[in-house]
Amino acid sequence: MDWSKKDEKRPFMARLKDSKFTSRVLVVAILVPPVITATYIGGIVFASVVLLAALLACYEFFRLMHKGGFNPSIPLGLLFVVLFAVAAFQPEWGILAPGLTVLVLSSLIWELFQAQAPFPTADWALTVAGGIYVGWLISHFISLRSLPDGYIWTMLTFLITWVGDSGAYLVGLKWGKRPLCSRLSPRKTWEGTVGGWLSGVAAALILGSLAGIPLPHSFAIGAIISTLAPFGDLAVSMVKRQVKVKDSGKLFPGHGGMLDRVDSLLFAVVGVYYYVTLVVI
Repeated sequence: MDWSKKDEKRPFMARLKDSKFTSRVLVVAILVPPVITATYIGGIVFASVVLLAALLACYEFFRLMHKGGFNPSIPLGLLFVVLFAVAAFQPEWGILAPGLTVLVLSSLIWELFQAQAPFPTADWALTVAGGIYVGWLISHFISLRSLPDGYIWTMLTFLITWVGDSGAYLVGLKWGKRPLCSRLSPRKTWEGTVGGWLSGVAAALILGSLAGIPLPHSFAIGAIISTLAPFGDLAVSMVKRQVKVKDSGKLFPGHGGMLDRVDSLLFAVVGVYYYVTLVVI
């Protein structure tokens, strides 16, 4: 439900009921166990789950672009996703650079033969950008899981992001008054954003302590995730606002598509991966 002065006067429980919070919790309850199990197993199982989520999210991105009047190549865009996942899972193969070269050239050559396309240059750019945006960013989960203590770092990324999102949602619903960026998302408020940031950092301190991570690293991870995750959410809101749709897809009835579910994670995992590799390890 959108932020409005009228909503401020309604009882919190009424707003909570209207926001379909119960069904949101149900969706999370269904998704979390398989994600945790795949993360624990790691290897090809986890990489396959990440790849599946990436393909679904990227497909939704391209469908949004089609609704906006553009015509990026879905097959070529999805090949970018596969390339990034395979390169992250088997970095020793060294396929990233030659694979990117082939795909960029192939996508541009493809557009040369789309004589009837009204925006061939934009279509080519969106094909490449969509594959990189979803495929490259989400492939950091595969790279993160492969690090020493990768299970811990990956689970922290998931849990802190989820707690921060939930904290932002509930605080915004209860006390949200000042829109954060009404141009992109009228539901986001400064109060909710601050609540989400504090929730994420608190979760990081608690979970990090349980996992035996030094306090400075726990705080840093919490701050990084809580700062970057809202930008991931707003990025998808920007795309949806441009093409005038509410959700990226209908995979989760009433709660959008896969891209809606992983938008915050796409930004969060990048921050965690580079913090761990550059500072911790």
